[in-house]
Amino acid sequence: MTAADDFLMPGGGTSIAALPKISLHDHLDGGLRPATIIELARAEGLALPSETPEGLADWFNEKKDSLVEYLKTFDLTTAVMQTPKNLTRIAREFVQDLGTDGVIYGEVRWAPEQHQVKGLSLDETVEAVQEGIEAGIDDVQAAGRDIRVGQLVSAMRHADRGLEIAELAVRHRNNGVVGFDIAGAEAGFPASRLLGAFDYLAAQFMPRTVHAGEADGIESIRGALIDGRALRLGHGVRLAEDITVAREDDENTFVTLGPVAQWVKDREIALELSPTSNVDTHAFAQWGDELIDHPFDLFYQLGFRVTVNTDNRLMSRTTLTRELYVLAEAFGYELTDLAAFQLNAAAAAFLPIEEREELADIIVAGFERA
Repeated sequence: MTAADDFLMPGGGTSIAALPKISLHDHLDGGLRPATIIELARAEGLALPSETPEGLADWFNEKKDSLVEYLKTFDLTTAVMQTPKNLTRIAREFVQDLGTDGVIYGEVRWAPEQHQVKGLSLDETVEAVQEGIEAGIDDVQAAGRDIRVGQLVSAMRHADRGLEIAELAVRHRNNGVVGFDIAGAEAGFPASRLLGAFDYLAAQFMPRTVHAGEADGIESIRGALIDGRALRLGHGVRLAEDITVAREDDENTFVTLGPVAQWVKDREIALELSPTSNVDTHAFAQWGDELIDHPFDLFYQLGFRVTVNTDNRLMSRTTLTRELYVLAEAFGYELTDLAAFQLNAAAAAFLPIEEREELADIIVAGFERA
């Protein structure tokens, strides 16, 4: 992969890496450094598909047939994330890498219940990750950059621990946790399975984002909105199924929004789109398999609150800088468009309004300097 600082605006020469960015959908167990995995796996006596960072990165980036196959690669990353020391180190490096990528605010999502193999309590996992986040923030600041990072605690949708994880999130809302998410295999595991958790979170005024519209369709998104009371949609790609585009001729195109799409647009519910990951997991296979087929531009042109994300930097061999570059290349976006995506993300961040406005000011100033 090309270094982040080599990604220049197509035809413009502006360094995308130097622009201030916001990352809302970025999985901790999907963002490990290959060299770190090798070191930690050797210490644990774990077998690896490759013993070199380059070979391991290639293995993670191999194309998968489905989201389920894609998710199996996480068995390796979570295997080295079972001790406080390892969790802290991985979270610290995660934040360092965000800072290098020009991220000024990031939300790190991860599922504490997947890190208890060696006996850690849920609270201990959150505390270890927070320790790493704070150390990473100090490292980024020492390098002359500013960054803020919050935890998004995820419950695995196929498990039955939703309320327990929701209570964990609320318990640590003053220790780095900014919101709640549900993750894992989407099809067959609707948000309604965790209704008790979502009821509790609503009563506690804890922000919620829900993975929906990645590996399942409109009914999954409907469940995220109704049962999950989602303020953002994790991916939401298949919301396009509720949009009808009729081209009468070369000059006249008519677009009709279904009730779910209309609700998402009118309420400015952010779509946490992850272009490369969406290609990798075949999230928009019914429309094509190349980035140009992604409904991202449809959503953007129709006025939806689109945001750009990496999802899993390791599995998709990407950065936020790269995601913005490939979008600009595919759809002809200019700096003003990239700024709009960052302002959308600032508005959708799980932060107090004053802090969101501050992020917006930083973004505007940074893009004006570009």
